[in-house]
Amino acid sequence: MTDPTTDPTADAAPDAAPEPAPHDNRRQVLYWRLLARLFDPEEQAALESASLAVVEDIGLPPALLDPQVSVDSIVQRHPHLADEFDGLMLPDTADTADTDVRDGAEEVRRAALVSKVLLNVFATGTGAVSAGQLSRWQSDAGWLERALGCQPGDLRGGRGAGQGKGRGAGRGVSPTGTGGHRATPDLGNLIPAIGPELGALEGDLVRRMRLREVLADPALAARLTPSMSLIEQLLRDKNNLSGVALANAKSLIRRFVDEVAEVLRTQVEKATVGAIDRSIPPKRVFRNLDLDRTIWKNLTNYSPEEERLYVDRLYYRHTARKTTPQRLIVVVDQSGSMVDSMVNCTILASIFAGLPKVDVHLVAYDTRAVDLTPWVHDPFETLLRTQLGGGTDGTVAMALAQPKIAEPRDTVVVWISDFYEWHHQPLFDSMAALHRSGVKFIPVGSVTSSGRGSVNPWFRERFKDQGTPVISGHIRKLVDELKTFLA
Repeated sequence: MTDPTTDPTADAAPDAAPEPAPHDNRRQVLYWRLLARLFDPEEQAALESASLAVVEDIGLPPALLDPQVSVDSIVQRHPHLADEFDGLMLPDTADTADTDVRDGAEEVRRAALVSKVLLNVFATGTGAVSAGQLSRWQSDAGWLERALGCQPGDLRGGRGAGQGKGRGAGRGVSPTGTGGHRATPDLGNLIPAIGPELGALEGDLVRRMRLREVLADPALAARLTPSMSLIEQLLRDKNNLSGVALANAKSLIRRFVDEVAEVLRTQVEKATVGAIDRSIPPKRVFRNLDLDRTIWKNLTNYSPEEERLYVDRLYYRHTARKTTPQRLIVVVDQSGSMVDSMVNCTILASIFAGLPKVDVHLVAYDTRAVDLTPWVHDPFETLLRTQLGGGTDGTVAMALAQPKIAEPRDTVVVWISDFYEWHHQPLFDSMAALHRSGVKFIPVGSVTSSGRGSVNPWFRERFKDQGTPVISGHIRKLVDELKTFLA
């Protein structure tokens, strides 16, 4: 019989839970501190001192715990940490057997870095916001996007949610950064949840800025980073700006327009209008010369003695295309709920207007409609002529759009709105009449950067029944539809 006084296991209950490992305790301290600071900006002395001891013990800078210090500042002082932030919140690719025995110190280090980027992004405080604070937040949000395997700006709408290009993009994401052996949601499901929240946080910060004062100071205005939220505020307030403030506002709008246009143009530029028309003889000019075919067809004239090829006939490429002038009519709801769509579609219309043989018209409306076609090639000037806000009455826009339709089968009407209309039945009847006439009618519920948007269920069901389902989601869907029509 075993002597209980000498057997070290005798006192232990047979199913007693094992003591937590020291590394688990350290991770818990860091995450408890994160939660405490997110819900209460006041420091908890015990958690702060314990977290400081953990961070110093694993060789990370104490500034990592200071929410007033940006991730950029941390990385500038400690460049080796930049690579650790990239893909930080993605699970490891190692299999489960390996992750179960992963170095606990590595997990603690990851928890400290994850806590830093989450605290800096989600603890936005209250009160007025300066241009410097907004710029710092946008930078920290970019580091969060990098931690999730995306490029800075992807989740907030720069290039579209879910298009991560960073390390490990497309794998499951662990919101706690605790590794792949725990249950983690898929990246494609997590991004739609985080993206709109980041956009809402950014919008709140912009609204809390004393924007007019910032714009009046060129030094402060230069520190602003253009974003959809900022552009919305500028467009709403442009009539109240003058002098230096107005000039700075226009500069910011143009910068944003150019950045978005560069992204959208890459999605459109491959669109070709019309197929090759071989009934028309090729134009006999040097740029159309088909050298490969010319050499191949004249190989029988090659002289081995002279090592020379004699060419009897030159061959040229066909470049003429079968083209019917296509008319693209874009109708955009410019009410307060559709600002993102207004900006994106104005830019998109200008890009399609630059394609050959495409006649683009642009109409914006709320309770009144305005024909922006004369400025459609310049999205900057177009946006300056918008009046955001107000109610929604699509019948006034239809009255402007219908006379523009000359050949229904060569016309596409893109109607962008949430379709919460005052006169819903008359508007739908006129849209259905366009569809029956042969017009390609494309109702679009949202062409936002995040893909989020609501659509009136009454319209959604009726569009679906008539065979023109509402496009809702990323702007790429609309680009693909238009390229198919114009090809």
